[in-house]
Amino acid sequence: MHTDEIEVQRRAAGGYLPADVVDKIVAAGTPIDQLLLSLVPVAQKLAIPPISNFFVGATLLGESGAIYFGANYEFAGQALAFTIHGEQAAVAMAMSFGERGIRKLAVSAAPCGLCRQFLNELTTASTLEVLVVNAQPTTLTALLPQAFGPADLGVTAALLSPQSHGLTIDADDDVALAALAAANASYAPYSSSFAGVAFRTTGGAIYAGALAENAAYNPTLGAMEAAVVNLVIRGGESYADITEAVLVETGSISQVNAARAVLGAISNVPLRVLPALTRG
Repeated sequence: MHTDEIEVQRRAAGGYLPADVVDKIVAAGTPIDQLLLSLVPVAQKLAIPPISNFFVGATLLGESGAIYFGANYEFAGQALAFTIHGEQAAVAMAMSFGERGIRKLAVSAAPCGLCRQFLNELTTASTLEVLVVNAQPTTLTALLPQAFGPADLGVTAALLSPQSHGLTIDADDDVALAALAAANASYAPYSSSFAGVAFRTTGGAIYAGALAENAAYNPTLGAMEAAVVNLVIRGGESYADITEAVLVETGSISQVNAARAVLGAISNVPLRVLPALTRG
């Protein structure tokens, strides 16, 4: 196997390919669209869909030049609304790395309506290119004409724009602080109810996820779901590895019940809830 291919496989296990690796592969003669599409089957292997048994894989190219992986996750026994779509997972990965925009998205099947609406929240929605396996390239604007988005509700700083909410908590352990950092990076312009979730696993690793709201509300990705994405895709760990779970939140809209429902579907670990305060 070529050195670049080995690097691809190694980095894929961590859920992303850094920009320097992507640049090397492209410089060696692999067009970026081809690379994104070729990695979709790798992403599909990360999916956990116990209800549908329909595996979705997604890869996206960030403005930084890095590639992020996404897959779909379903939670047996829980409402289908908690399902994480592959495109949402890829965006959650990009968000956790501090990505500020997305240039291209490749996916194993055409994005559903919910995903098109979710992607329309992005800072780069108007220029996003969409690549679907065995189909012609298109754009998000072509897939979602007459779209409703952040601007319709007066929001100018869209999803993946820098977020810093100045939240504090009355705790200083590392899992709580990771959840706090995620809450401070969360995107909640419609409710101002910021939230972050963090897991500790048997090996001592910590994975966090941040809330990502949507102008249409329903495509919102919860902080618990985002943490699941980072646990499985970024960490390569399983639900059984979770030993601790912390939710940090503030505002009038609570994530507690939804977070407990998702956590209860994958783990017997209790959810620790910490209210956050705003500085000043």
